[in-house]
Amino acid sequence: MTIIAIDGPAAAGKGTLARRLAAELGFDYLDTGLIYRAVGMKALRTGADPATAANTLTPSDLDAEDLRGDEAAQQASKVAVIPPVRAALLDFQRKFASRPPGGRGAVLDGRDIGTVVCPRAEVKLFVTASLEKRAERRLNELLAKGLGAIQETVLADMRERDERDSKRAVAPLVPADDAIVLDTTELDADQAYAAALGFIRVRIPAG
Repeated sequence: MTIIAIDGPAAAGKGTLARRLAAELGFDYLDTGLIYRAVGMKALRTGADPATAANTLTPSDLDAEDLRGDEAAQQASKVAVIPPVRAALLDFQRKFASRPPGGRGAVLDGRDIGTVVCPRAEVKLFVTASLEKRAERRLNELLAKGLGAIQETVLADMRERDERDSKRAVAPLVPADDAIVLDTTELDADQAYAAALGFIRVRIPAG
């Protein structure tokens, strides 16, 4: 079973890239960050302990409408440092990777796919961009959705999240030793996709 692991910080473009690659290759796609967002928001809404929220997470929880905003992103980053939460969700991610619904392969994107979840993945990409560029992208996303946002606030929130994710004791956000680092600061979505697909085709020839 072919596994492609795509890691990186918020708004680097890894989600868009992962979805396009999965569609191109005919692989199943899992947004692992959505799982942590669902746990964080479930705990926030219900007042449950994050570990309890993780252990009782159901597929329907991933359809909640409040999982795409900045609040969900912040909650995800907070619960992701809790070892029982990570343990509860790790098995789910590994099962998806080893037995994807379509049976051909899996593309997973997150923050520790290549280092912790699927350390033996055939392809590992670490997608990144400058903090300023990522904050600009996130601001544009929020404005496009009709949500009010201030650039300075978005930048500060992203800086705080980067700090928390990269320095946490459990599965910090770092590139795997054998990952290819793709800096998208000066690349648009099509250019990033072409670069990533070119690398993947070297590792996994078409057909």
